[in-house]
Amino acid sequence: MKNETSHSQHPPGGGRTVGLFVTCLVDLYRPSVGFAAVSLLEAAGFEVDVPVAQTCCGQPAFNSGDNRSTRDIARQVIEAFEPYDFVVGASGSCIGTIRQHYPELFAADEHWRQRALGVSEKSYELTSFLVDVAGVESVDSGFSAEVTYHDSCSGLRELGVKQQPRKLLSSIAGVNIREMQHSETCCGFGGTFSVKFPDISTHMVDHKVDNIGDSHAPVVTGGDLGCLLNISGRLQRLGKPVRAYHVAEILADMADGPAIGEGDQS
Repeated sequence: MKNETSHSQHPPGGGRTVGLFVTCLVDLYRPSVGFAAVSLLEAAGFEVDVPVAQTCCGQPAFNSGDNRSTRDIARQVIEAFEPYDFVVGASGSCIGTIRQHYPELFAADEHWRQRALGVSEKSYELTSFLVDVAGVESVDSGFSAEVTYHDSCSGLRELGVKQQPRKLLSSIAGVNIREMQHSETCCGFGGTFSVKFPDISTHMVDHKVDNIGDSHAPVVTGGDLGCLLNISGRLQRLGKPVRAYHVAEILADMADGPAIGEGDQS
């Protein structure tokens, strides 16, 4: 797999380091997303490291109102990622937590607030980092299919991720994007929301599945594994022949294995 950038002779990374925030769901359910992210970042010229001390970003505790536990988790994440030039994750949800909510968690502790700001300001969702920071114009992927893209809530609303993944997908010769109606509407996952309000969540994902079907694309993709697990699970329960892949897998030419929810990757 080879990625092409607009600075192919002088990679924009210039030896700068990226600490990859893997995310819990990637680690537990879809490690290929992490490998795809590493491939894309290295192709853009960055040195990539996966700090072993990283943990969950703390979003489940934060969303449940447990700020004390979230601060404990955040301190460990901050310490793990402070040494790197950039923090990148293939999840708008997790990066949104680090970038938007870590500083406010430490409003009453100036020492940790400043450290949180330091990590927050250098944290990026993967496709946003590739396009907005690394200046990647295109990727060389052999993936070939019509795809429809689901905009995840945190990536879209907290980080402004919208055109970046579409730009990179459009650079792949074999990919044709078929936009679904209401691509920006929540799929109903919302982390703990889908556990606390399962009936509402199911109603929401049913609408998302209908919109995916109306696009007539055989593949749905997006930037958050939580959304894609939720969507793919409902697609399979309803017998819909649509396959789900994380956008990083498509961009890195690593979408030739089982789609999300189709089998064990181990």
